[in-house]
Amino acid sequence: MMMMSPVLLLLLLGLLCFICLRRKRRPGEPPLVSGWIPFLGRALDFGRDAQAFLQEQRRRHGDVFTVHLAGKYLTFILDPLLYPSVVRQGRQLDFHQFADTVAPPTFGYPPVRKGFPGLSEQIIRSFQLMQGEHLGVLTESMMGNLMLVLRQDHLGRRHEGMEDMREDFQRFDRMFPLLIAQVPIGLLGRTRAVRSKLIDRFLPDRMSSWTGTSQLIKTRSKLLEQHASLRDTDKGAHHFAILWASVGNTVPACFWVLYFLLRDPEALQAVRQEVLEVLRQSGGEFSPEKDLALSREQLDSMVLLESSISEGLRLSSASTNIRVSQEDFSLRLDAEHSVSVRKGDVIALYPQSMHMDPDIYQDPQSFRYDRFVQDGRVKTDFYKSGQKLKFFLMPFGSGTSMCPGRYFAVNEIKQFLSLVLLYLDLDLQPGQNRVSLDYGRAGLGILLPNADVRFHYRLRAASQSPAE
Repeated sequence: MMMMSPVLLLLLLGLLCFICLRRKRRPGEPPLVSGWIPFLGRALDFGRDAQAFLQEQRRRHGDVFTVHLAGKYLTFILDPLLYPSVVRQGRQLDFHQFADTVAPPTFGYPPVRKGFPGLSEQIIRSFQLMQGEHLGVLTESMMGNLMLVLRQDHLGRRHEGMEDMREDFQRFDRMFPLLIAQVPIGLLGRTRAVRSKLIDRFLPDRMSSWTGTSQLIKTRSKLLEQHASLRDTDKGAHHFAILWASVGNTVPACFWVLYFLLRDPEALQAVRQEVLEVLRQSGGEFSPEKDLALSREQLDSMVLLESSISEGLRLSSASTNIRVSQEDFSLRLDAEHSVSVRKGDVIALYPQSMHMDPDIYQDPQSFRYDRFVQDGRVKTDFYKSGQKLKFFLMPFGSGTSMCPGRYFAVNEIKQFLSLVLLYLDLDLQPGQNRVSLDYGRAGLGILLPNADVRFHYRLRAASQSPAE
């Protein structure tokens, strides 16, 4: 009898274990989408085009189903009318467990909730410094920094080391999806060394020499200093995480909104005129020779610009709202339906399926700069199947996982776009194919373009009006 090779024997044993241990659907549980690849499940299909994959499963199984993705079981709920049932289920569905599992190894600091009593709650409270009355101070500071960068770019006096930092950030950012998927950083080439370089920029001795530091960063620094067991590199890693959170999605969001505006001359002109009109109403006139200063109140009044940003976020965001089940229980979805959920399973809302729903948004693939404006105000009434939606646009998460810096992020994007539209002449280079979304970051926020975009820009002359 021919002897079986050891490698083949191991493969067969592994396959047998997979078959024996493969999850089986229990009574009351949603339909199960497993795939045949051990551990990976349907991760490859999801990674190629998450939206298309989920819509195909929706056609087969309905609005609620469980998918095996890279060792995890995610129960997707795609009907936005059911979202409130998940968001308000705070006791049995927790977001912090997921965040505490993936964030520390991704950014390089020890788990906060283990060994540092009260620190996590204090950090969460510090996020209030990006809202309310504090938002005005941050907005003013950001406006000054944006003007500084614009002037320095054209005068050739950028901050020393900024180019190196940008390149390192992009190298880390390219590996971010794999880190969040809990691939060990040691398997990702030079990623550990790149992350260390970025963390070194936020070591306490370096930050102590900074000027104009925001109250948020000062408060976080004091909180971290209270824990002697935290190394300087741990503290730097916490600040680096804030850098990624404030840049990783905001920059691509700026790109998409500007790209969509440049493709739509009517939208570009309308938004530019709105910015000019807001300046005139406050008694000011724009001049390329003078620095632009926009207050929080002025930014709040730019409804067409805000609508353009909301529309850009609707078209480009592919975040996943995550909750981890703390026990086996029955999740009530509405008055008539509930599903059984296992402890450790992930409940996932995937808002892109809502953002691209033609029942909610007419012609959802198209960019309409005024989609979120009604009677001169921000529109918030959207419906599905005749029912008003509580959640209709979710680029910033929901409930306990909602981004605490969302108001500041929108202000940043408004400021950047206002500055670019007034100071620069821009146009897309002709002959380019229209770019589409790269789903390599599906589930993590704003998707990147699948190709580079070439455009022309030049600083407006002093005698040239932005309306020309």
